[in-house]
This record gives sequence, C-alpha cells and structure tokens, in this order.
Amino acid sequence: MKIGDLEVGSIGYGAMRLAADGTIWAAPADRQGALAVLRRAVELGVRHIDTADAYALGANEELVAEALHPYADDVVIATKGGVARPSVEEWIPLGRPEYLRQQAELSLRRLRRDVIDLYYLHRVDPQVPLADQIGALAQLREEGKIRHIGLSEVTVDQLEEACGIAPVAAVQNLYNLADRTHEKVVDHAGEHGIAFVPFFPIAVGDHAKAGGPVATVAAELGATPAQTALAWLLRRSPAMFPIPGTTSVAHLEENVAAAGLTLTDEQFARLDQASF
Repeated sequence: MKIGDLEVGSIGYGAMRLAADGTIWAAPADRQGALAVLRRAVELGVRHIDTADAYALGANEELVAEALHPYADDVVIATKGGVARPSVEEWIPLGRPEYLRQQAELSLRRLRRDVIDLYYLHRVDPQVPLADQIGALAQLREEGKIRHIGLSEVTVDQLEEACGIAPVAAVQNLYNLADRTHEKVVDHAGEHGIAFVPFFPIAVGDHAKAGGPVATVAAELGATPAQTALAWLLRRSPAMFPIPGTTSVAHLEENVAAAGLTLTDEQFARLDQASF
C-alpha cells in the first residue's frame, strides 16, 4: 500500500495525542512514556508517522525525532505547516508562501531530516490564493526539501484546483463512522490515486455502546469497537490510511492489530448503513 511512491502499512500513527493536554499546546508530561509509544509503533511495523508544526509549537516534531532518529529507511514521516498558534486557544490558517517555506525549514530541523516525506498544507488560508499556497509547496518539492505534497481539510473542488498546480499525494480530512462529511473527498481520492488519511478515525460515540451496531459487530469478530471502526475504514476504500493516535502502548497494539480484521460483506453493510 502506497502514499505516492512510499510503501506504508494500512494503519499509521498520529502523534498529536502525545501533546500534554487537550489544547495540543505543550510537550507531554510523561516524555518517556511518549517516546515508548513512538518506538513501539515502529517495532509493531507501523511505517507512517504523522505530526505537525502546530502540535505543541514544534515540540511534537522534536519528540518524533528524539524517539526515532536515526530513522529506519522505510519509515515515512508526515508533517504539516500552515497553521499559526498565537495563543493556546487559537488555530489560525496562515498560508503566505514565505511562511510555509519558513515552517518547512523549521520542521526539517526539528525532525532532523534532509527531506520531509509528506508535507501537508495544514489548512487552506482563505486570505491567500490557493495557487500561491500550493506553489510554495511545489517549490519546496522542486528544491528536494519535501518529497510529496498533502492537503488537510479540503473539499473536492479545492483538491482538484491544487492538483492542477502540483501533484497531490494525500488528503487528510476528518472522517470516521460517525462523521462522514467528506464522503465525496474519499471517493474522489480513491478514483485519482490519492491517499485519504482520516484523522480522528475511531470516533463512534453511542454506537459503540452495548447493543449498538459497532459493539454488535465487534462482538461477532471477537474484537473491540475501536478495532471494528478501523476495519470499516480499511474496507471503505483502498485509498484509506487511518492514523489513530494514543498515549497508551496497549491501545496502540490494539489499533495496529485491527489491520488483521476482515469484515464480511454483511457486517460492512450493517455498519455502513447505520444511522449516525
């Protein structure tokens, strides 16, 4: 399974949860525990690690480097730029080309990389022409500082516009069993050979409770609701590359094991048609 020309497994790891609290503002209090999770992910065969410069003001990228550098040749590191954090509560799209280029350089330093495998525009800045934002990433790609371009939280129209400027390897949007707002983007990505990377992939809400559709199918599989939700995503599209995050090694192992689950056609249809 590939993102662009990069071979990755079906389930990656999203490092955002390793920030210290729900604001994603500071480095984790239990640094050794966070490092252990990242290292265990690679031991389990995870080859797709996702972070961003906005997570803990760059400290999340530094944590990834501390845990995994020197990187195995087959480990793919994805990060994002284009969101400013002027305060603990604010996430502000900032897509000026000079800012994106600066942030990519800072990410390279923090990650201790010569090239970033996959670099996302974290959010489209409505104040800057999309062509200018993608153009900055295309320049970074031409300079050999990033290998592939990604976009996050975009519509089909924005994705098509971007692809007219430079190749796009991946889209990272909110998507899970309970929130399927981006169905059209999932389908468009699959049809055009673009990886779809859902963030918050395990949100299932009340449907994971006893008697709910996720819990029922999970019991049939001898799996957990979280594993079942991930199995549904993997069955939903061959372009799907979920990146569940966790601060727990046990939950990490559970999530990675979901790649081995197989839903029957009937089980998939039951989940797919559930009212969320």
